[in-house]
Amino acid sequence: MKFTPRPYQRIIGSFIADHPRCNVFAGMGMGKTTSTIAAFDTLRLFGEARRLLVIAPKRVARGTWPAEIQKWRESFGHLKIAAAIGTQEQRIAALKSGADIVTINYDNLEWLVEIVGDHWPWDMVAADESTRLKGLRIALQTSRAGNEFTRGQGASRAKSLSRVAFKRVRRWVNLTGSPAPNGVVDLWGQNWFVDGGQRLGTSFTSFQERWFRSRATADGYTQLEPMGHAQGEIERLMRDVCITVDPRDWFDIKAPIESIIRVPLPAKARQHYMQMEKELFTEIASNPVQAFSSGTRSMKCLQIGNGRVIHDSATGEVAHVHDEKLEALKSVVAEANGESILVSYQFKADLAAILKAFPRARPLGDDPRTEDEWNQGRIPMLVVHPQSAGHGLNLQDGGRILCDYSTGYNLEYDEQVIERIGPMRQIQSGHDRAVYRYRLIAEDTVEDNVVLRSIRDKCSVQEAFKSAMKQRET
Repeated sequence: MKFTPRPYQRIIGSFIADHPRCNVFAGMGMGKTTSTIAAFDTLRLFGEARRLLVIAPKRVARGTWPAEIQKWRESFGHLKIAAAIGTQEQRIAALKSGADIVTINYDNLEWLVEIVGDHWPWDMVAADESTRLKGLRIALQTSRAGNEFTRGQGASRAKSLSRVAFKRVRRWVNLTGSPAPNGVVDLWGQNWFVDGGQRLGTSFTSFQERWFRSRATADGYTQLEPMGHAQGEIERLMRDVCITVDPRDWFDIKAPIESIIRVPLPAKARQHYMQMEKELFTEIASNPVQAFSSGTRSMKCLQIGNGRVIHDSATGEVAHVHDEKLEALKSVVAEANGESILVSYQFKADLAAILKAFPRARPLGDDPRTEDEWNQGRIPMLVVHPQSAGHGLNLQDGGRILCDYSTGYNLEYDEQVIERIGPMRQIQSGHDRAVYRYRLIAEDTVEDNVVLRSIRDKCSVQEAFKSAMKQRET
């Protein structure tokens, strides 16, 4: 397919091209990944950039960025991209590939800076979900000999990256949907990579002393509290290197903004999936998994796609297949930057896996206090089955983000769960904000090829029927 940028993507791309070092604040679904690739391609054409390093969460680095190149290959097929993910040998092979774009996850930044050393080849860096750089606590200083160096502490990944941020990198773009989840205190570390502290102070200490006061909390900790003039002054100082793309300016927020996140299966999981699909049988970690009908086979295939499959229906014992959907959910949580998330699931094994991976998550259950605590913002992740999240449940005060860990065939349940936090409920409660829905779909599986299509087709039929009834009434 050929990439035809939408108006807001043109704005993002132009801003990146016109500002060698900048911040792009745009939420998931606003096309900032493709806009950045397009901007890099244009800069490369005019000799303004040669190679791009993308730093992102693991799943995003491995799947999202390469997938965009593949999706728009008519426009970007000439760009070679390599993901430095996996074993050290696989990462080194990616670095040696000579790719125009290399992606790597934040956890491997220290390794990258150390192994590349003075042979750093990327003159442009894109930090996706850049709030992961907010922990930087260093100062850029100049020695008597005139050489620049960094001093200080803070997050080790950000600190190692700071060693090359200005010495080796000419262009830098931070990408995030929520740059300040904990307030303006989160901005210094990210913006340091844009200007080395020119706008907000060359050290975190100077930033802190200028705009914050320390306050002791009830549990004995010290908390930074911004002074009254802080936010306005910081906004004015950063304005020339920042652009915000607000979905409310481009979308009808009376409808949820939906994003499909396709999750590729690992090779071993794909093998199990194909065996189940063709033979109605597979063996996972010495556990036989068998289907006795096409309907059961569909359920088993859905479970394999989700990462866990029930191999003994009598006892409910579960065989672990993969954790790719959990990793995808972690990326959605990171993108939300502190906002509470409503998560829907289809199988009990999914619920158990989510609760184990996210200790602060809470199942809906029968406790009447859960709804109140969610709406008070005391539950960061509420996990519900669509069938239980029916009429009469009001969750709109607690959040505006729904993530479907898995998708089922039942359209009524599918519609009910989004309505718990839906746009009309948001408006009725006085919240002027968009509602987001992220579907985690196991790529090229029955969930992708059958269930999702079925839900959409049913929705189309239903909408056509409702429209016809409306015309009939008039």
